[in-house]
Amino acid sequence: MRPLGPVIGRYPSSDGNTQMGVGIIKHNRKCRDVVFLVIFIAFWVAMIVNSSFGFNQGNPLRLVYGLDYKGNVCGDRHADPDLRELELRYWLNPNQVYQSGLKNAQVKLENARSICLLDCPIPSEDSLNWVCDYPDGDVKLSTDDWIDRNYDYFADLTPELRNSSLQLQGPCYPVIFPSVNVYWSCQFVARASNVSLRHWQQMGGVNIMEDIVIDKSIHRAINSRSAVLKRYVADVGKAWPVLLVCGGILPLFLSVIWLLMIRHFVVGMPWVTVVLFNILIVSVTMFYYLKAGWIGNDAISPIIGEHDPYYRVSARELSHLHAAAVLMSAIMIIAVLSSIAIVRRILMATSVLKVAAKVIGEVQALIIFPVIPYAILAIFYMFWFSAALNLFSSGRVIQNDCSTNCCAYDLKSKKVSCDNCCGYSIHYTPHLTAAILFHLFGCYWATQFFVACSSTVIAGSVASYYWTRGEAQEIPFLPVFASMKRLIRYSLGSVALGSLIVSFVESVRFILEALRRKLKVANSMPESWVGRVLFRSSQFCLRCIGWTIKSVNHNAYIMIAITGKGFFKASEIATELIISNILRIGKVNVIGDVILFLGKLCVSLSSALFAFLMLDTNKYKSAHNKISSPIFPVLVCWSLGYVVATLFFAVVEMSIDTIILSFCQDSEEHQGTAQYAPPLLIETLSDQNEMQRLTQ
Repeated sequence: MRPLGPVIGRYPSSDGNTQMGVGIIKHNRKCRDVVFLVIFIAFWVAMIVNSSFGFNQGNPLRLVYGLDYKGNVCGDRHADPDLRELELRYWLNPNQVYQSGLKNAQVKLENARSICLLDCPIPSEDSLNWVCDYPDGDVKLSTDDWIDRNYDYFADLTPELRNSSLQLQGPCYPVIFPSVNVYWSCQFVARASNVSLRHWQQMGGVNIMEDIVIDKSIHRAINSRSAVLKRYVADVGKAWPVLLVCGGILPLFLSVIWLLMIRHFVVGMPWVTVVLFNILIVSVTMFYYLKAGWIGNDAISPIIGEHDPYYRVSARELSHLHAAAVLMSAIMIIAVLSSIAIVRRILMATSVLKVAAKVIGEVQALIIFPVIPYAILAIFYMFWFSAALNLFSSGRVIQNDCSTNCCAYDLKSKKVSCDNCCGYSIHYTPHLTAAILFHLFGCYWATQFFVACSSTVIAGSVASYYWTRGEAQEIPFLPVFASMKRLIRYSLGSVALGSLIVSFVESVRFILEALRRKLKVANSMPESWVGRVLFRSSQFCLRCIGWTIKSVNHNAYIMIAITGKGFFKASEIATELIISNILRIGKVNVIGDVILFLGKLCVSLSSALFAFLMLDTNKYKSAHNKISSPIFPVLVCWSLGYVVATLFFAVVEMSIDTIILSFCQDSEEHQGTAQYAPPLLIETLSDQNEMQRLTQ
């Protein structure tokens, strides 16, 4: 391989001697992969346009609350009438609810007449309660008075309207069944009040169906896949203080503490990391068991507010928690056994971490630098989450097309109308689905891009340390900012290309995995054993490809910082260096990466654990801010914690890998003998065989 020359270092003269005092030189550079930088800028423009659509069309209230028969979102202050406090959807006609629960029913629950209330009505113990429609027309009541009268103005109706109400045509409807607040919908309990039913029959009311179907009909709608997904997304919006603390501030604090401990307590940090990792993964698993109800009595409940303790309601969220608890149990067992297996190899990790600690001590700005990409990502995530909530809720509210035969009294037109009685629902167009997928892809690409930029800047700073033999007086002033300047001026296109490749491969793998699950559910898996083997192996190969590309990208960013080459050329150089020196650096580097990976997991698991603790407070377990399940907020906090840890741990990770790749390049350019390697690195690599002998 032809000499590439370092980014910075002492300039070698033609006779092979090094000219002292010439100072720092810079490799001749030029802008690389500019086309992909243009594509990335265009992507950002598209992200802004896409998000603007969500902000204009979305209403996050739709993710939580239902629609009334007029198409208003419960809890919406801009509705007619004002529904700012009326958040619970209640179905007025119990017979319509019953009919919607029958097999091959022509009446759908979304077409049954529903209004928004402050609380769920319950039958009276000695008379008959009524729930009347929104006051309008001749009913001269304000919305506040209607609420104060417990939604009942039956006594003020004319004989004609009373007779219409007894035919279950409104405007008032009897409260025969008790109801309970299940995820902001009043679910009927199929136990009719004998007192209320007797009063209803004595007044000459029509027959009201009594069956468990009336319970199951609403329960089925509340537990649909789309409704559960909406609640999960809404949980993230409700738990934004948890995301801010456990996904942003806490991992920042823990990451800085970890870096400082690596700097001053490098010998003991691998042991501390392994022990802490095992404690945290066991603790998080136990919290899943608690919320799943397998330990203690703190399982999540779909019922909001006070209710009959003997009345149980099953929820899809609870079954998801059961699955998560089982998955975490398997991960916990594998993780604990794996951490025990590497204990004997920790000595090698300690030696390679000493090199990184030495670099951080010389280039102290490295500890502070990750705060810059952290702040940029924090701003991006706040914008992205806000846009995501609006995009997920930006479907069109349109009236259903139905053939339901229903009649209801219209107070405004003063007559019973049997036409136009279909309900409203939210419709999502294919364009909106594409917009959501693009938004998700944009988040992943942007995250990969900013992490890659941070890694490249760190690599360039560490290269300054290596190519000056670690002599502080020759390291440029503020090397981090010098490296940042080189990145912005020459290499943003290369970083955009590398992050795009990772994002594309991971997105394809995610789509194929989703298709595999659908085929499995539909029993469309290949029947022959050959087909099954090929199907399974293709998934494994795709994961290997994704892991390989991430590894290649990681080393390519280092060579971009060192040589100033484009992405593909830098990847080629890095791969050749690693292959030709695999026996020299393999085990030492791998075990160091394992310890760093465990450190990232410690930070992210701490974020998840504290998220569980915050979500376990009364604020998120009752009333308005109740979340349906801790799964999504905890996963988001775990992901954010891992991203933040990656930004800060890249200081150590990139320091090690940059030093080692620089060592390999130095050896290649000087006939196998590194000229610029700092003494600590030479000592570490020369003692590798002895360390392997001691740890075997």
